[in-house]
Amino acid sequence: MSSWEDEDSAAASAAATTDVELLKRAWRNEKAAPEILHFDSALVSRAREQIQLLEETLDDFTDNGVDDLVVSLYQMDLDRTLFLLRSYLRLRLQKIEKYMSHIANSEDLLSRLSQQEQRFAKSCKEIMEKHLEQSVLSKLPYGYDSVTRQSLSSTEDDMVPEPQLDTFVFCKTKSDVGAFQLDDVGEEVVDLVADDLYVLRYKSIKGLVEAGRIDLI
Repeated sequence: MSSWEDEDSAAASAAATTDVELLKRAWRNEKAAPEILHFDSALVSRAREQIQLLEETLDDFTDNGVDDLVVSLYQMDLDRTLFLLRSYLRLRLQKIEKYMSHIANSEDLLSRLSQQEQRFAKSCKEIMEKHLEQSVLSKLPYGYDSVTRQSLSSTEDDMVPEPQLDTFVFCKTKSDVGAFQLDDVGEEVVDLVADDLYVLRYKSIKGLVEAGRIDLI
């Protein structure tokens, strides 16, 4: 390989390492959060580009007889990136399947999905509703044949699963936040210090998670 190819490969490896760490963080946050988070389209796009670059580099290594140890190191980078990307996307699909109606009925939640995920959520909702209508609901008495409500007396969609935002999560602050109010009345205040670990209600800190000031673990 020429010197410029060596430099390009080194730069690609450094960039991949950085994006792998970001992808790992996005995967951890998604795994720990009870609700679906915003899709990081820029990061996913870069990860896919890095995967393609690593695959091309490995092909080039094979053609040029590069040392097996170097090849194995690049292969490990490729496998790790592929695993994290697939796991990240799979976690999101699992949440969409679990909360499809809740997500599909909310513009805010839909805006957190990629275009492909939005189509998947709407398709899942339509297929599930059609299946329930044909197999169960059409056979129930009037007033009990709703996909979203137990009966006509229900005042809300009590048959639609929703994520439990009050659940406790482990989290780590990335920087000093200072005194932070955990409730609406100011009775619960905690001093959030950089790099400290906490166990807090997700609902209280979801804004900090979205802002990238706290990581879930």
